[in-house]
Amino acid sequence: MSLRLKTILGVAFIEAILLVLLVSMTLDYLRSTNYEGMVKRASTTATLFATTTKDAVLSYDLASLDAFVNEVMRNPDLVYARVLGPDQDLFAEAGDETLLSQPFAPDTDVSSVTDGIFDTFALIVEGGEVYGQVQLGLDISSLNAKIEEAQRWSAALAAIEMGLVALFSFLLGAYLTKQLGVLQGAARDISDGKLDVEIPVRGKDEIAEVALAFNTMVQNLREAGRRRDEYEDQLNQLNKSLEQRVERRTQDLARKNLDLEQANREIKETQAKLMHSEKMASVGVLAAGVAHEINNPIGFVLSNVRTLDEYVKIYQALLVMHEELLDIQDPVSREAKHAELVRFAIEHDIDFVREDIEDLLKDAIDGAQRVGDIVRNLKSFSHAEQETEFKPHDLNECIRTTLKMADNQLKYHCKVVTDLGDLPESYCSPGQINQVLLNLLVNAGQAIEGSGAIKVTSRFDGENIEIRVTDTGKGIEKDAIKKLFDPFYTTKPVGEGTGLGLSISYGIIKEHQGEILVQSKVGAGTSFTLVLPHLIHAPAG
Repeated sequence: MSLRLKTILGVAFIEAILLVLLVSMTLDYLRSTNYEGMVKRASTTATLFATTTKDAVLSYDLASLDAFVNEVMRNPDLVYARVLGPDQDLFAEAGDETLLSQPFAPDTDVSSVTDGIFDTFALIVEGGEVYGQVQLGLDISSLNAKIEEAQRWSAALAAIEMGLVALFSFLLGAYLTKQLGVLQGAARDISDGKLDVEIPVRGKDEIAEVALAFNTMVQNLREAGRRRDEYEDQLNQLNKSLEQRVERRTQDLARKNLDLEQANREIKETQAKLMHSEKMASVGVLAAGVAHEINNPIGFVLSNVRTLDEYVKIYQALLVMHEELLDIQDPVSREAKHAELVRFAIEHDIDFVREDIEDLLKDAIDGAQRVGDIVRNLKSFSHAEQETEFKPHDLNECIRTTLKMADNQLKYHCKVVTDLGDLPESYCSPGQINQVLLNLLVNAGQAIEGSGAIKVTSRFDGENIEIRVTDTGKGIEKDAIKKLFDPFYTTKPVGEGTGLGLSISYGIIKEHQGEILVQSKVGAGTSFTLVLPHLIHAPAG
């Protein structure tokens, strides 16, 4: 098949496809636009008609409804109109009797209409209750006729266009094949290695420009061949040196990676030491309160034990006297010994001792249990502090554990109120969360001068878990809030803070993919809010 025939057939085929697409898209657009316009017109007319007749339907004014029906029939293409009551009772109708006698079936798409009538309706609604409906029928035969006429004109124009394109393609193909034959011969010579080819340039059209470009290309090929030989020599030399440079660079990168790994290990060790230092500082703040809480029950336990020791000595003396009484056979001596035993019992008030022993033992047991609870809480908190791995955990449990530890520090001058919502288990490091909460609670207690209150709340909004610690302390200056999370920055007097607590807490919450929000007003108090995402998997890294 010649290039000319290919050109004619190719251009004709492309033109045919484009014409089919263009005509199809144009007709589809024309059809959809007119159909959508018809649907909108029908819907608007029905809605307006329903609004016009609403008052007459509500009042059963049949005369007005007849007038409205006759008035709406003046609209062009409208073939019937009907008004129905709440029970589908016929109130008024007008138009083609044949259509009115047929069952009403509403149409939603003009393209699906088979009887040439687009049926639509609208409900008569008042106060959310349906009181009836209006039904309309629009003739779409004129619309379909216009669309069919457009199709016929489009087909005729497409046929004429195809003929003109075929004629033009034939003429163009004849001209191109002649000029391309020359280019073909020259290209064959070049493929055989003959670079001294030159095509004659005639005219000033695109073919002439191609011939000129072809000649330029041949010149460039000759020059490129010469430069290629030079570049090959240079490239061989560069390849030899490149291998050496790559090897040196690889060694440098390996050394730098080792340095980075060492630096990373040192940073992690430093962070761990800082966290441990801050943890010990927080525990130190609690130490006085824990010692006081243990000393009180231990004190009265020791006091009760000393008193019990005296009571045991009295009972031992009574027991010895009773054994001596049992060994005496002489009635007179026995009576005298019995009198001595009674005097001893009265002198030491044995009845009081017997009753007091029960109270002393009960108080001693209660005190020992209180010390045991404090030690258990401290052990539980210390165990949690050692946990750094992420695992599913209830953050409310972290709040309760930390409050038990901080209670000894806070309860003498702070009223602690909790409002804990239902929280789902979330992946976290319980020990680190405990450390953050302990830091916030200790800071809140130190911010309260005299007496005050601390409120701890927790909430879950479906995505994030929020834990808020609010105090009624002295508050924080606005300028200081911006620096709270800077390392070694503290608003406390020298010796009362390391300046690392909030900085470390900020890092822990960031590691949990959360954030810390601060709100404070001088003289009114401060609120710290931990916003933690609900993690269903441990965070990567």
